Formats: sequence, structure tokens, C-alpha cells
Amino acid sequence: MSTAAVSLWTASTARARVRRRVLAFAAVGLVALFALLTLSLTIGEVPMPAGTALRALAGAGDAGDVLVVQQFRAPRAVAAIVAGAGLGAAGCVLQRLFRNPLASPDVMGVTGGASLGAVALIAAGASQTLIPVGALGGGLLAALLLGVFAWRSGLAVTRLVLTGLAVQAGLAAAVNLMIVRFPAELAGSALQWTTGSVYGRTWTEVWGAGGAMVVALVAALVLHRGLAVLDLGDDSAGALGLRSSAARLQLLFVAVASASLAAALAGPVTFVALAVPHVVRFVTGPPTAASLGLAGLTGAVLLLASDLVVQHLLPVQGLPVGAVTATLGAPWLLVLMFRHSSPLRGTRP
Repeated sequence: MSTAAVSLWTASTARARVRRRVLAFAAVGLVALFALLTLSLTIGEVPMPAGTALRALAGAGDAGDVLVVQQFRAPRAVAAIVAGAGLGAAGCVLQRLFRNPLASPDVMGVTGGASLGAVALIAAGASQTLIPVGALGGGLLAALLLGVFAWRSGLAVTRLVLTGLAVQAGLAAAVNLMIVRFPAELAGSALQWTTGSVYGRTWTEVWGAGGAMVVALVAALVLHRGLAVLDLGDDSAGALGLRSSAARLQLLFVAVASASLAAALAGPVTFVALAVPHVVRFVTGPPTAASLGLAGLTGAVLLLASDLVVQHLLPVQGLPVGAVTATLGAPWLLVLMFRHSSPLRGTRP
């Protein structure tokens, strides 16, 4: 057998192996998601069998069961799924776009922007239903600031990361200042929101953010080819006819929109967007178009599981889901920092 034939056979075998891993990972993730969703509908102060909960979700059965499932448990669970999917996909795009394992909406300022938008509406005495809108607007504002401050460098990778850290620090300082100046009755509400929570979500909020999230994730898949070309470097991308700055800006906007929509539902939840892409790469290998879908699925599973832990396993009642994800994220971030001695390792201006 010739060398070319051996190479072709090896590459084909490797691709088949990756496809099997992707399919197996997706199957396990879907089963886990369905199991967690069913569990979230059945346990609580009013426990019910799985069959009863699923029938109540469809609007059948006892009126009390239908009320508990449709109005209280299901919106919270679906909000966690939508927010987790958005965070997972956003982290996947950002880490690959910046070629940086520490890139996430937290680093790029989206978390600070979402917190600022929500806290500003709380300070203005706005309705609780408008707070997610403020979070979305704040996240997009952070993206605009990031683009304006980094534009002169042609949106170079190193400049974007450093500018994102500066934007995040500035917005976080503004949020802390506003909370300190709040009356006591508003400070508690603002502090709970800024740690991330899916408590009290309504179907109106879930369907609105969910529909927009679908658009954002489809756009990410469409733009994936540009992301693959950018992996070759700006010079090679330009030689292939791709305008690197424009493509990077489009991908950045999609990632920020996904993370902002997630923050609009769950607040600034940490760790999910940082960790999920690493889990997907560990299981499936080099990133592909399927990685985006798997990152969304993994993020949904992780955030829903964390919310169940908050509701039913912790002795302290009323903790936001961000408390669990932050507790998991701190050691994970330390591990990543030890593995990568420089925060900008692997980046290219």
C-alpha cells in the first residue's frame, strides 16, 4: 500500500472515530438533559410521579398539578436550558476566535455590561419583567465599548482580550458603586441578581429570549466557515478572500448576543462559558461545526443540573444558581492558569 493510500486511510479512520465520539457525546447529553428536565418537574414541595408531571406539562391531569408544572417549574427549567445553551455556545466561539483558553463573556465584559443594565433598571424602580431587557442592553453596550476601544488596532486578538478585561473591570466597578449607593431594600435584590438566578422566570421571558437565542445560534453555525478560516491566521484568511476584521466582528457580535440573552434570563452566571468548551474539546477533539451544538447542549445540562443542586441539595434556601457555578469555576480557573502560564498564550496579534 502506498504512502498516500495509508495517509488517506488513517485520516478516514480518524474522522470516523471523531464522528462516533460526537454522536455518543450528543446522545448522552440529550438523555441527561431529558432526565434532568423530568426531575426538575417532579421534585419539590409538591412531589409527583414523572408521568403525572409530563402530562401536566402538556396541560392534562389535575388542575393543581398543571399549575405547579406549567407556571412554576417548567419556565425555570427551560430558562436554565436556554441560558446554559447560550453561554456554552458563546464560550466556544470566543475561545476559538481569540485562540485563548481563558476567553469567556466574563473576560470580554459582557457579564459586567449585563449586570450594569439590570442594576440600573433596579435603581430606576423598573418592573421586574424589564430587568432582563436591561441585561441584554447592557451586554450589547459592553460589546460596543469593546469594539470602539479596540477598533484602531484592526480588532487584533491581543488588543481585544486586553480591552475586554479593562471594560469588564470598569463595568464591575460601576455596578458595585451603584449597589453601595442603593437604599437597603434595593441592595439585597441587586446583589442576588448579580450572582445569577433563574428564579421567577415567566413564559413570556423564556419564549422571547429563546426565540432570539435560536436566531443567534443559527447565525453562529452559518458563520462557522469564517471561524475556521480565521484559525489559519489573518494573512492566510486575507489570501482566501476573507476580511478578518469584519468576520471577527460578526462572530464577536453573535457570541455577545448569545451571552447577553443568557444573562437576560439567568443573570451573569459564571464558569459555564469558560468550562464547557474545554469539556467538549476533551471529548471530541479539535473544534468543528458540531462543537458549537455540543457546547450548547453541555451548557444546558450543566446549568440545569446546577439549578437543581441549588433548589434541592443545598441546606441554605434561596441561593442563586450562580453561587454553585462560581464555586465550581474558581478551582477550574486556577487549573487553567497553571496549565497556561501566560493569559495570552497562543494568541496572535
